[in-house]
Amino acid sequence: MQVFCDFDGTISIEDATDMVLSRFAGSEWEDIEQQWKQGLIGSAECMRRQIGLVKASRADLDALLNSVSIDPGFQDFLSYCNQSDLPVTIVSDGVDYFIRHILARHGIDDLPIIANILTHRFVHGRESYSLSPSSTTAGCMSGSGVCKCLVVNSAGLQIYIGDGRSDFCVADKVDLVFAKDKLADYCVDRGIPFVGFEDFTDLLPKMKAILPSAARGHRALLHSKIA
Repeated sequence: MQVFCDFDGTISIEDATDMVLSRFAGSEWEDIEQQWKQGLIGSAECMRRQIGLVKASRADLDALLNSVSIDPGFQDFLSYCNQSDLPVTIVSDGVDYFIRHILARHGIDDLPIIANILTHRFVHGRESYSLSPSSTTAGCMSGSGVCKCLVVNSAGLQIYIGDGRSDFCVADKVDLVFAKDKLADYCVDRGIPFVGFEDFTDLLPKMKAILPSAARGHRALLHSKIA
């Protein structure tokens, strides 16, 4: 059994990528965002172009990332998963460096993270950033930098936790979904079984109640618990 969890808006309170772009990329990033929302470009191209607009020193970038909060219940959730031999992998269409920095600041530095890869370099004496898709992007039907469907497909019994648009395509490909916000609305619209949650403090007792069925590997029982 494997737990996969989104990061921005799920583990983090704020969307770290949006914070960085709002502070350091000027207004052009929002025009690119609209192209993505309109389906004109995939999220991989959207993110690549947006990160290329960032103008900030590494020190300024880190200072902003230091202000990003994580869900106060996430640490207890991780403790439970560790005690229950439930491996947790973060799978995000966000930026690997942002995620690692934020988690490390909160004392979490041992989770596998699958996300877009940030490169920092000096060009003509100025710091610049570029973004590369993860190795999981090949063949992604939605044009994402991280193909979450491919990631979860490598596991056995899968639990997925998410909140937003990048989680839509994976929601019907796992055994158990914990969803909030836009992902919860999507699951309702598409008739996808899910467990709603507000935060990890709310999620944890719900997971504890459902996992005895999950441990037996019966997807039908999981869905009956959800219903």
